[in-house]
Amino acid sequence: MLGVFFKSLEGAFADNTIRAYKSDYAHFAQWCQQNQQDPLAITGETFAEYVLRMGNNLSTATIRRRIASLSSIYKLLEKPDPTKSKDVVLTLKRLHRKLGRAQKQATPLTHDILEKLKEACSDDIVGIRNKVLLHLGYETMRRRSEICAFKFDDVQSMHNGHHAILLRRSKTDQFGEGKLLPISESLYKLIEEWRHTINQDHGYILRGFTLDHRVTNSLSPASINKILKRLQSKSKLDQIDTLSGHSFRVGAALDLLEKGMPLERIMLRGGWKSESTAMRYLRNWQEANTIYFFEKPSRSKL
Repeated sequence: MLGVFFKSLEGAFADNTIRAYKSDYAHFAQWCQQNQQDPLAITGETFAEYVLRMGNNLSTATIRRRIASLSSIYKLLEKPDPTKSKDVVLTLKRLHRKLGRAQKQATPLTHDILEKLKEACSDDIVGIRNKVLLHLGYETMRRRSEICAFKFDDVQSMHNGHHAILLRRSKTDQFGEGKLLPISESLYKLIEEWRHTINQDHGYILRGFTLDHRVTNSLSPASINKILKRLQSKSKLDQIDTLSGHSFRVGAALDLLEKGMPLERIMLRGGWKSESTAMRYLRNWQEANTIYFFEKPSRSKL
């Protein structure tokens, strides 16, 4: 029904944003169909019933995201927005009191874990790609889609002998102003080794493989979680929760915090524009370590 509308968003919004809009609207439209409601002419009171229904099996973070998506759709369609009604606001507040606002934080992929994962990488072409992925994700602190978007042409050698990689676009830079990110000499050499291994000077750095290990043109963001899961299993890192693509950002940020870098600089390095969940997590980590330092219990004498 809204196929033409979603098609019109292409080029104006990121592909991931459009996919989220489609998914969230489909979920809402299905509920409306089951309850004989028109999704584009629904009252705030009825929309609040949908919010309450989501509270049965979804986190409040997911509920807030779906409400935000639907609110954007109503705005773009120039339709009355039921998500702003008093009934919806109060229902969401009740869910927050009942379920809490806490959001599950990604397991940090810190430098010591990075080294263990690298040791689990094989010596073949897949292992070289995986080492590039690990270093690229950790050093750039970017999101999965941004990591997969890096190209060989983005790698630059600076006049001072250092190296950098160009982030052409990000979640917080939708208009492609771009940003140079410093990378280490070891990552630069890894990328060069990978470039020669697959005999490519252009195109995406990270590539996938066919079943017979032929290199594809690009790696899908969804594959990153699967690769990390396999490497975590080979490393026998079962004492920590499952790693994900977001683990790069959190782990590298924690390492920078441990080195004494201020939160403001970490936010700039990782591309956070506001004190998001990750930043609150880092602040809590910092405060917990401070409490431990000053209140470490003394051992009883034997």
